[in-house]
Amino acid sequence: MPTPRAPLSLGLFMPNCSYAYSISTYKPEVDDWTYASNLKIAQAAERAGFDFLFPVAKWKGYGGKTNYLGTSLETMTWASALLANTQRIQVFSTVHVPIFHPLVAAKMGATLDHISNGRWGLNVVSGWSEREFGQMHIDVIPHAERYARTSDYIEIIKALWTGEPGTINHHSQWYQITDGWVMPQPTRRPHPPIANAGVSDDAKEMAARWCDWAFISLPSAAATAEVTSDIKARARRHGREIKCAGYPFVLWRDTEREVADERRRIIEHCDREAVENWARGLAPHSGSFDNFSVEMFTLGGGALPIFGTREQVAEQIDQLYRAGLDGMLMVFLSYYDDTLRFEQEIMPLLRQLGTVG
Repeated sequence: MPTPRAPLSLGLFMPNCSYAYSISTYKPEVDDWTYASNLKIAQAAERAGFDFLFPVAKWKGYGGKTNYLGTSLETMTWASALLANTQRIQVFSTVHVPIFHPLVAAKMGATLDHISNGRWGLNVVSGWSEREFGQMHIDVIPHAERYARTSDYIEIIKALWTGEPGTINHHSQWYQITDGWVMPQPTRRPHPPIANAGVSDDAKEMAARWCDWAFISLPSAAATAEVTSDIKARARRHGREIKCAGYPFVLWRDTEREVADERRRIIEHCDREAVENWARGLAPHSGSFDNFSVEMFTLGGGALPIFGTREQVAEQIDQLYRAGLDGMLMVFLSYYDDTLRFEQEIMPLLRQLGTVG
């Protein structure tokens, strides 16, 4: 008999940046980016039974009235504080390959693993933003080269975490490591989970070969099965298994009319300048948002809208799970209140459907 599929893992794409994540001036809690707010949300998510928390790493805003994501908490130090103040939930950090040397990332990650007793994970981003990296005079290299460099990056980190300390050597176009040493190594075996976001061919192939999670942006619910099956098939060709996590904006109210009213408010308050700056950077460099509209960028920065009544939202989440998603990094309009409401109103429905444990 086939092995029963694991329940859906639920997570939050956390608001560690300002105006996360709708590119709109309509935001009930403008200052939810603060550490105090993030800690409150994280502890509420843990109590609610969520499985993991993801941050976005940003180094500069995107202008407009919101200066979208312009005020942000760095994610290694952010994760350290959250892990020290939680007991069960997993917390990821997000690193940009051009900024964090792999040996430094491996050392910091091993420390975070020890702080948390194995609850930390790493989200590796190849780096596409000329707007952010330009201030550091770091070039954005061509797309295929970025993913070749990221493959080397993850290979080095895994070797430092699992190999004999002092024996790790790597010599390539991108990195020179001689007698590499990271001690202590992580407690989690074989190593902390590694994620990457992207749905270009280069991204899918790199993630399938090296990562434990593929964090995918979906232009529609209908695209889920094709994208997830492709990534998982690629991993099997490498003799591996990989999980796929989606990125939905989950919004529910008692009636469909109330949901429509909230959607209208977000769109009406679109920060057009910030949307254009965001899309202008993504379009030529990211490779993951080729089929996204201005409206979809406004609604959650490109997150897949899951809108409706509580029953409709639960059914949509279940359908995405059945289509191949193993996890969801949810975006909320009012993070703390919606986390409490999700536990009370959506989680029981997902349990009834057999979606979550």
